Amino acid sequence: MAKLENPILMATIGAAQGLRGEVRVRTFTEDPMSIGDYGNLHSADGRVFEILDLREAKTVVIVRFRGINDRNAAEALNGLELFIDRDNLPDDELEEDEFYYADLEGLEAVDAEGKSYGKVTSVHDFGAGDLLELKGPGRRPALIPFSEAAVLEIDLENGRLLIDPMAAGLIEDPNEGKGQDGFPGGN
Repeated sequence: MAKLENPILMATIGAAQGLRGEVRVRTFTEDPMSIGDYGNLHSADGRVFEILDLREAKTVVIVRFRGINDRNAAEALNGLELFIDRDNLPDDELEEDEFYYADLEGLEAVDAEGKSYGKVTSVHDFGAGDLLELKGPGRRPALIPFSEAAVLEIDLENGRLLIDPMAAGLIEDPNEGKGQDGFPGGN
């Protein structure tokens, strides 16, 4: 198989399930059962995986792939990441304010004055909302919330995110700890 030009991580294979070659799969799709809607899945080493059967479990889906017929073969897949090519993702189904994580990666985060805070290198979801990881030359990586308060505008055409660095937690509020009159503890 030819290497995918623009691979998008869709799922990670977990433990074997039963004796018939089924595996537990953690998907990164909004609807876990839709993992079968994107065609064949590919591993980084070039293998192609065709889904034969798919059923929902509590936090994962149980998948049976063509050619994986016993528990030993299923166990050998544990930890394998599965990808599709970016071209296989439907752009016409996205709402105006929806984005694929892969489309955000590489965007430069700038404030209203044009100061750069780095580029988006990845998007994380630890359960409390999406976080964008920013890395820039001479800077430590920073995580900012992917929220309307922190990310004001997304410009995919020009490869930029307009951010509010204060709402993103990148700079401190100069008035923090001061009262309404501008003095510490005052009113």
